[in-house]
Amino acid sequence: MLKKETNFRTIIEPFIIKSIEPIKITSKEDRKSIIERANYNLFKIQAQDVLIDLLTDSGTGAMSSEQWAAIMRGDESYAGSQSFQRFEKSVKDIFGFKHVIPTHQGRAAERILFSVMCKKDSIVPNNTHFDTTRANVEYQGAQALDLLIEEGKDPKNLFPFKGNMDVKKLQTLIEEQGAENIPLCMITITNNSGGGQPVSMENVRQVKKVLSEHNIPLYFDAARFAENAYFIKEREVGYKDKSIKSIVREMMSYGDGCTMSAKKDGLVNIGGFLCTNDDITAQKQKDLLILTEGFPSYGGLAGRDLDAIAVGLQEVLDESYLHYRISETRYLGEHLTQIGYPILLPPGGHAVYIDAKALLPQIEPLAYPGQSLSVELYKIGGIRTVEIGSVMFGKIDPKTGKETPSDMELVRLALPRRTHTQSHIDYVIEVMREIFTSKNKLGGYKIIKQPPFLRHFTADFEPIK
Repeated sequence: MLKKETNFRTIIEPFIIKSIEPIKITSKEDRKSIIERANYNLFKIQAQDVLIDLLTDSGTGAMSSEQWAAIMRGDESYAGSQSFQRFEKSVKDIFGFKHVIPTHQGRAAERILFSVMCKKDSIVPNNTHFDTTRANVEYQGAQALDLLIEEGKDPKNLFPFKGNMDVKKLQTLIEEQGAENIPLCMITITNNSGGGQPVSMENVRQVKKVLSEHNIPLYFDAARFAENAYFIKEREVGYKDKSIKSIVREMMSYGDGCTMSAKKDGLVNIGGFLCTNDDITAQKQKDLLILTEGFPSYGGLAGRDLDAIAVGLQEVLDESYLHYRISETRYLGEHLTQIGYPILLPPGGHAVYIDAKALLPQIEPLAYPGQSLSVELYKIGGIRTVEIGSVMFGKIDPKTGKETPSDMELVRLALPRRTHTQSHIDYVIEVMREIFTSKNKLGGYKIIKQPPFLRHFTADFEPIK
């Protein structure tokens, strides 16, 4: 691993740059006008008007020369392509599941999984559902329930595995609601909505033990499986000398299947898959796949995309890459802490999460402090981020229209993989330092238009005067 091979403190990128994309430099006046025209929704800003895009790490990373070479080998046969064979072999080699079903991205895998396994009033527990996971569960008329440990709800707590599921709450849920009403349980690794925090192997074992007693299958949201494995190697007793691949295989051995957005730890710009060990469930999933995504050997993807995923899944296991990846996030988090920003500690794998509720106490949760900070980041520095708080997870009572705020009001700075240089990160830190000096002047926002599902993508806002 790179850290062990040198005596220097500087963590260098374990790659060189072969291709570049120019950044359009805008003025503060330009950006004020742009964000106003976008109705203060960062998702509505055109990409060319963003200097540093930290909106998401999903599909925004740079592919390697080996992945681009693999793309040229793409076999575009409709059925049984060689690209699918290479893709399937790579997935099985790492994850070990019996059936591998390609999809065009993670949310398609989620929709198929919950369409097949859930019914109205079913309950799906998770450590924390991400936005599309929750929406796909609820679209089936089922309930998406979060069972995160209490340490994971405390931004300042330094517990090493804040993504863990509360096993006692899971046991109580099963006893009170009945196993027959819980078609599956999920664990999200790393826990995106909970600050990118990892889940320990011991926690997975405990969850699996409880579920096995009641014949409830366990599925992983494996979008950031390699980052989670690196944290286990770094923090959990007994795993220091194990390879990332062996850690992944052990974790997946406790599961009955997984969903995967390959746009994260698959190191590609599009693609995903759904895995299961159950033959009957797999057939139902493939039938639905054919109806909505495509034949089971391409699942809505081009053959070249399957080849790129096959290579990316192997590359992400490299410990030099993972060390650089985690160190980059840690570097940003430590510098923001030094400025005075309250962040979710310790920094997660793919992003730094700012506690906007603590940073901006003058803004009430339902005036969306996270949205306020995100807008200001764009205005001052052209940096696009995303609110993960009451805009994304606030709950509206359909009868009364009353809104309940989220437990936490966060702003996520998600770092694309193999994309930004050290100076880009230092620029973000400089912008954050300027905003911090005038944070008490920031005001709240209100929603003036919103859809019934996933409102954060398309809602319109205006400042509260």
